[in-house]
Amino acid sequence: MPAAARRLRAPARREQIVAAATPLFARLGFRGTTTRLVAERAGVNEAILFRHFATKEDLYWAVLEAKRLTAASTWTPPSDAAAADIESALAELAADILRRSTSDATLTRLLFFCALERHRLSDRYFASYGAQRVDDLSHFLRACMRARRLRETDPRAAARAFLGMVVYRFLVHELFGGKRREKLDIPHVSRELAHLWLDGLRPRRRGRAA
Repeated sequence: MPAAARRLRAPARREQIVAAATPLFARLGFRGTTTRLVAERAGVNEAILFRHFATKEDLYWAVLEAKRLTAASTWTPPSDAAAADIESALAELAADILRRSTSDATLTRLLFFCALERHRLSDRYFASYGAQRVDDLSHFLRACMRARRLRETDPRAAARAFLGMVVYRFLVHELFGGKRREKLDIPHVSRELAHLWLDGLRPRRRGRAA
């Protein structure tokens, strides 16, 4: 074991191991990444790795937690739904998601591997954190509906529909080759997505065909 490795304190050692494990899990998935490989990349032996993380699952969760903190949203819904600029609020949310996702797609890759490998960490992550963005947006949309700013519908379904549009745009660009064909103009795309979604939920004028 390198002498430098012995000098690190426990928190720094954990960070070192997590930093080494993150790109491996993002590239190879949970099943494809061995603790031996992580230990080699971190410059330690497996005994030290297991001293800090009892199982590979614990290490993967630590990686997810670390990436979640760096990718956390800064968007907050307007407090006054009756006076809010709904389209601008939605565009800001879309831009926040796209900026954070395109600057580092690691968390998305980690979660995709979790889901595709049917690992229980996927359920744990979404039970712990995945619903927060839907909750925030659906509460705002419900308030807008009560203020008659939007047509009545299921606010959670409406929130998922908007977020689905945004996430799909990111996936096409970042994971499915879109960035090789065009540059992603985040402000423009965010405004367009907000406008298209909102146009479907604005109150219909009387006499207008359904």
